This record gives sequence, C-alpha cells and structure tokens, in this order.
Amino acid sequence: MSKQATPDHPIHDLLARRWSPYAFDDRPVSKEDALALFEAARWAASSYNEQPWRFIAALRTDKAAFDRILSCLVEANQQWAQHVGLLALGLISTTFSRNGKPNRVALHDLGLAAANLTVEATARGLHVHQMAGIDADKARVTFGVPEGFEVCTAIAVGYRLPDDQLPVEMRERETAARPRRALRDFVFDGRWEQPAAFIK
Repeated sequence: MSKQATPDHPIHDLLARRWSPYAFDDRPVSKEDALALFEAARWAASSYNEQPWRFIAALRTDKAAFDRILSCLVEANQQWAQHVGLLALGLISTTFSRNGKPNRVALHDLGLAAANLTVEATARGLHVHQMAGIDADKARVTFGVPEGFEVCTAIAVGYRLPDDQLPVEMRERETAARPRRALRDFVFDGRWEQPAAFIK
C-alpha cells in the first residue's frame, strides 16, 4: 500500500512519499545508509551556523547500544520501535557557543536537521517516525548528557512492514487517510487567521 500524499499544489515526490508508519519489519539499516542520514542532517541550516543539534544513535545490529536508547522511549513507543533498524535521540544545545546567550531557535534547527535526515531516508527507501514520547530524564542519566543540553525527541528509521504482514491491531492506523489543514488555515498575512493574499 502507498500512503502517497495528495497535495493541492505540486511538491517534490520525496515530500509526497514521506509518512511515518508504526509497523516496521526487522530488516537492518546498513551502516552506509546510517552515515548518509546523519550527513544529510549535518548540512541542515541553522542560526549563525550554530548547528545546535546532537544525536545519540545506534543500529539495531548493536543490540546493547540500541536497547539503551529503546529503554528511554515511553512503553507504547518501545512496542513498535523495537523492530526498526536505527534509533536515535535528538538533543539541542540550549545556548549559543559564540556568546553563551540562550538559543531560542535551537529546537527549530534540530527540526531542520531531522527533516534533512527524513528526506534522505525517504530517497533511500526508508521510513522515519519521529517521537516526543521519551523519558528525557532517564536519557540524561543513561547517556551522561551534560548541563546546557536538552533531550528533545526520538527518531526511528527502518523499513515498513508489508501490507500482508500487518498485525490486525495496526491495520486501521497504518492504512488511514493522511489529513492535513488547508493552506488558508495556517498561512496568514495582515491579521491572525486571515489567509494570505496569494492563497485567496
């Protein structure tokens, strides 16, 4: 089954093909693919080129390292994420290295890096599922994350489980439509909730 987006306006095929499954098979993610994903993240834009993102990552083939990351997810996410080929935690540096001031856009920049990673993964036939459901305090202790850094998200990367292998309890969620707000509902101009002129 394809969950290709149906955009109202033409977009790049990689963006239309991207979606976040829960049902992954046990195929490993190669070291070469993993390196390419984080290389893509490396080249994301960031305020003052600060590159505030950090990742703690492991391939499932490294069971001990993978299980340490897996243990930092909430239980509901552990249930499906145990099958992916690559797990990562996304972190930010909360201050600018250039002057020590708070970096209020660090989370935005982590998002840009994760988006780059996601597009690269999609181009390689992989799927990415990003999560907020983590135990950040446990991750901080488990990995010795120092002050000045914040554990924010988790990223699962792998191959989608074929349709004919979907467990009954996952079929509805995995095959459901992908609703999106219309542009007029989130792109404004002169006043709040007034659709931008080029949309009208």
